[in-house]
Amino acid sequence: MAFWWPLIVLAFAYAICRFLLMLIPPNVPSIDVDASDVLAHGKETEENSFIYIPPRGRSQQSDKKVQCYEPATMKYLGYFPALSTSEVKERVALSRKAQKTWAQSSFKVRRQFLRILLKYIIEHQELICEVSSRDTGKTMVDASLGEIMTTCEKITWLLSEGERWLKPEHRSSGRAMLHKVSRVEFHPLGVIGAIVPWNYPFHNIFNPMLAAVFSGNGIVIKVSEHASWSGCFYFRIIQAALAAVGAPENLVDVITGFAETGEALVSSVDKMIFVGSTAVGKMIMRNAAETLTPVTLELGGKDAFIICEDADVSHVAQVAVRGTLQSSGQNCAGAERFYVHKDIYTAFITQVTKIVKSVSAGPPLTGRYDMGAICLQEHSEHLQSLVNDALDKGAEIAVRGSFGHLGEDAVDQYFPPTVLINVNHTMKIMKEEAFGPIIPIMQFSTDEEVINLANDSRYALGCAVFSGSQRRAKQIASQIQCGVAAINDFASNYMCQSLPFGGVKDSGFGRFAGIEGLRACCLVKSVVEDRFWPLIKTKIPKPIQATENAFEFQEALVETLYGLNIWDRLRSLIDVLKFLTDQSSHVSRTRKSH
Repeated sequence: MAFWWPLIVLAFAYAICRFLLMLIPPNVPSIDVDASDVLAHGKETEENSFIYIPPRGRSQQSDKKVQCYEPATMKYLGYFPALSTSEVKERVALSRKAQKTWAQSSFKVRRQFLRILLKYIIEHQELICEVSSRDTGKTMVDASLGEIMTTCEKITWLLSEGERWLKPEHRSSGRAMLHKVSRVEFHPLGVIGAIVPWNYPFHNIFNPMLAAVFSGNGIVIKVSEHASWSGCFYFRIIQAALAAVGAPENLVDVITGFAETGEALVSSVDKMIFVGSTAVGKMIMRNAAETLTPVTLELGGKDAFIICEDADVSHVAQVAVRGTLQSSGQNCAGAERFYVHKDIYTAFITQVTKIVKSVSAGPPLTGRYDMGAICLQEHSEHLQSLVNDALDKGAEIAVRGSFGHLGEDAVDQYFPPTVLINVNHTMKIMKEEAFGPIIPIMQFSTDEEVINLANDSRYALGCAVFSGSQRRAKQIASQIQCGVAAINDFASNYMCQSLPFGGVKDSGFGRFAGIEGLRACCLVKSVVEDRFWPLIKTKIPKPIQATENAFEFQEALVETLYGLNIWDRLRSLIDVLKFLTDQSSHVSRTRKSH
């Protein structure tokens, strides 16, 4: 016992010291970011105070400017340049030059960069959310959940574990190479390119940027033409934080434009990350193939939301509506196919109907509505076409939510939350990505049936399974082809930033977030060296150098190393030693004869 007391005292003292250190606030400088031109309504310049009427039936891409407006009110926000191919390549070259310096930076400096960002985000939550809300139409609460919390979670995970997963990782050397040390090293790739969508403009920029910069890379991010106004403001935050740690200029860049801008980025960088539609993802792959640029694609989703008969119906209905309808109203692809066991089908529809009746859509910054506007121009027409197709094939509308007070110019930017029943897989609503506030509900009878239904989709991003039996829910989820699964919950995976995120099939491939996403920004290098250099070096055994008995020696050596039976391995080891002894004797006799 006397031996253990000193160890116990030391461990206790260490724990006390760690606790006291936690009480000391870190020395994190504040940064100043000019937000005078993005503040709330009434503070814009007179030239930007009009209602913007986007041209219908044609794309902005014929213009050289990216026009920006609030989808909830159609108020004009300004414009940004659509960069040409040569301008994009110049931006990437500048980032590449800066990256060579940043690659030598310490993890201590990189962590300080993250802490500065985290401090600013926490102190300016309302500003960040308001900018996101104005540019995309989402509510402030949705912005807080999807923009602030996810980004803060990623930063804290990187602060806690990032360096650990980027340090050299030692691996076993195997039986034949016991005298070697093996490891994997993770080096920066160079300049990462990212093309990100509009649904969560703050997090979509910060997510690839944080992983790229922390792993020693530069990054150039093309923001969506539908969220360029917010993206360019968020870029100021990154610039200020990089300047605060003395990082080289142009390490991170945010560019604006259309297809030409994106194509130029793909052909200029060392790794490409794309989040968006399947159709555009395929074009990214074709362009990347020209330069053999590796790509990570996070594409469309049509997630299955499965509710077994032993699930808590009222709880799941709340999750389905609050977690799915409202998020998708703000342009977040989530659960888009609902499969409910036939025994609770009517009860579930009753509960969902009751909740949806209380859901209303309206201008998000008023704080009075559950849902905001649809960001994309003319997207509400696409959503209605999906509903009409389902109705034509026998579906029914169980309930539709309501609108608040909408401006006349913004009516087309809203779509009422809609619940469809009696749907089946012949309908487009069960096959095509909707990206809107629609809940189509279909019955199932057995677990095998619902697994087949869930897998009957070209998309395979995620799924959610609800059951009173955790084991049953896990068994169902394990048989669904997808990259992300939630058991008795929905969309909680993304808040666990230690987990990789991505799908299969038409939902893409590769992963971002987690260890896998962080290391995906790295050149993964395998390294082998002598364990006891220079005392022991690799030499070709003399029996192999001789023609006579070389193969017999090699046979014995293989069985010695890999034989399944210990006695066979020992017998072969004796043969190996005989070969070596005989060879040594032969060499000795040869030397004497000379």
